[in-house]
Amino acid sequence: MMEQVILVDEQDNPIGLMEKQAAHITPHLHRAFSIFIFNSKGELLMQQRALSKYHSPGLWTNTCCSHPRDGETLEEATSRRLWEEMGMRCEMHEVYTFIYKAPVGQGLTEHEFDHVWIGQSDNIPCINTDEVASWKYMTIDNLSKDIALYPEHYTEWFKITFEEMTRHADVLQRPNNI
Repeated sequence: MMEQVILVDEQDNPIGLMEKQAAHITPHLHRAFSIFIFNSKGELLMQQRALSKYHSPGLWTNTCCSHPRDGETLEEATSRRLWEEMGMRCEMHEVYTFIYKAPVGQGLTEHEFDHVWIGQSDNIPCINTDEVASWKYMTIDNLSKDIALYPEHYTEWFKITFEEMTRHADVLQRPNNI
């Protein structure tokens, strides 16, 4: 089955469906989500994208990100993808939304209405190696420094979503109160 994304307007109202890769070629604004899972120490769970991914292979990014399916709630989609990619379940909730547009190579551009979700877990991921090459926890300070030194090690969308998250400092201050 060809994977589709939900096209949306700038208020996140659905306006149609499009095959995922076509939406990244044109690029059309579509609904997406980004998940940030923190452990009880306040460290962020990072994933390294599988080397077989069609774009941004081997780059580090947030815990999980993807697109909801047509007819699927964001709650269902975030839970599904966290399980499919990281083999984890935990309570999560949406903290904010924003729109971004970023080229990701190979003539593809992410143009997303991004729903940012956070959760807390000390569970050890059981990664799906078709999606994820590796994982690690990082403090926000160390992550900020590493992105500044080695931006080429991170996905374009992660750098944008991480910067946006640091603007919501209250989110980073309360991972234990999720």
